[in-house]
Amino acid sequence: MHISKYMAFILVFIFAIVSPQFTKAQDGMIGADDDLNIGGDIFSDFNEDLQEQQIYEDERYYKYGRFFSFSMGIGYTTWDGNRGKMYEDLPPTFNLTVQYFSDFQSAWNIGFAYSKHNISLTKPTQGISSAASIDISMLRMYFGYRYYIDTSNLGTAITYSNPYITARFEYWYEQEKIETVGEKKEDSFGGAGVALGGGLEFPIKIKESYVNIEGLLHTVALQDVRTIKYASKDGGPGVPDLSGFAYSLTVNYVWNW
Repeated sequence: MHISKYMAFILVFIFAIVSPQFTKAQDGMIGADDDLNIGGDIFSDFNEDLQEQQIYEDERYYKYGRFFSFSMGIGYTTWDGNRGKMYEDLPPTFNLTVQYFSDFQSAWNIGFAYSKHNISLTKPTQGISSAASIDISMLRMYFGYRYYIDTSNLGTAITYSNPYITARFEYWYEQEKIETVGEKKEDSFGGAGVALGGGLEFPIKIKESYVNIEGLLHTVALQDVRTIKYASKDGGPGVPDLSGFAYSLTVNYVWNW
């Protein structure tokens, strides 16, 4: 009988200790179930943070960003390889670009550039029978993309210069005017290519006007790249083809709105 009383007392004591802990565990499980249910709040804070950050970025862009720009510039275009050996560059190169900004760091542009060159032949070649002067005009139309590097954690001088890298698709249209003794004739052809490079933009007035400096390496498959027209004849000067890369450097004045 005494043992039964002691056992009952021990059971009541254990139950008194365990019961509150069990109740808390049940409450925790219920809370977890609520979070896992459809429409629960397990991701609410995360989503709210993303939305607030996006709203902040949009507001900051509309307040400080650029939307469209128009630029005009002059520069210099030259060639290496066999084409560079034959061409005499006639600067300046003219450039015109219209650009759209999708955010602080991405911009898309279209435009054209124009440069002139000359070939002076003192002796005949495989394709030209006498001394000649060839006037060459090159018009290139392009569509490009610019990525402006995030300089927020860099020095003031770098931030001020707005550095970017760029790539663009180009179509080159070349026109030749060949003048020999007693004869003039014209020829024209084209070719597609790409350009890679970078640039800097120095603000004159924030969001309104900038000075842009851009350097590019161009590779283009012009139709006359494999021509033997300028190949050597009878041991005279000449080149077996017109292969080579083009290089351009332009300085542009930029208007933004």
